Amino acid sequence: MKRSMICLVLWAVVFAQGAVAQTATKKIGVNGAELHYVDQGKGVAVIFVHGGLDDYRVWQAQMGPFSERYRAVAYSRRYNYPNARVTPRKDYSASVDADDLAALIRKLKLGPAHIVGVSFGAYVALLLAERHPELVRSLVLSEAPLLPWLNDIPSGKPVFTEFMTKVWEPATRGFVVSDEAGVKAAVDGFGELGYSGTDQKMTFATLPPEFRNSVLDNALEWRALTMSKEQFSALSPETVKRIKTPTLLLSGERSMKLAAMIDSQLEKLLPHAERTILAGATHEMWNEYPGECRSAAMGFLAKH
Repeated sequence: MKRSMICLVLWAVVFAQGAVAQTATKKIGVNGAELHYVDQGKGVAVIFVHGGLDDYRVWQAQMGPFSERYRAVAYSRRYNYPNARVTPRKDYSASVDADDLAALIRKLKLGPAHIVGVSFGAYVALLLAERHPELVRSLVLSEAPLLPWLNDIPSGKPVFTEFMTKVWEPATRGFVVSDEAGVKAAVDGFGELGYSGTDQKMTFATLPPEFRNSVLDNALEWRALTMSKEQFSALSPETVKRIKTPTLLLSGERSMKLAAMIDSQLEKLLPHAERTILAGATHEMWNEYPGECRSAAMGFLAKH
């Protein structure tokens, strides 16, 4: 079994232990939603934005180290654990989350803040910087899924079609049946895309029980996305060119092809971007290589 698959097992254990040791959550109301968050340390704020099928708990291992230098805040986006389970908006998208994050920053008086986002959380962070630049000091982005861009990237259209066929469309059909069916289809689809970076295919059935349960805790978010009329927030290349925020792009050497294509475009377009490709890492880089990701992020934040 290669490292990234071992990582899933170890991460399940860390997740379970962290859930016991974590700082007590607080709750804040923004834009008609409740957001749970943890807040640790003092000084300039670093806000952690989790990816899809995750929540604030995924950052537990980073809260202590970052809080030694910064005010570290990790929150759960509106449809993620342990926020109240509500009927999703029909227009849910990363734009909605970006507006929520802006409201959270203003209410807690955190801005301008460093924003660290992973996957869908990186998408949210990028939209925040575009819409509310005064609230953002710097960005650390790990593989933002700007999927519509693939249609305009050389050789990208088949990659977009593959994602839709193997992940998005099966998940959408699955959520019509149940949350578990939708999540299973999504996880199995990512396994087909080589999400784990190994020859051993990742499936919902092979996830450790603790990890599987945490993913199911956050099923409502993906249900909301797949059912939304505004699934992919508009963010054109021309708009990205105007984002002046200093940005670190963290990419996994063994991540999905679509992630590498999109990050290459972002590196070219963002005026103040630098990129670090983590050797051996996949899309799960913050779980696989937490120390390396933290070191890269802290080194970057120290300059801004």
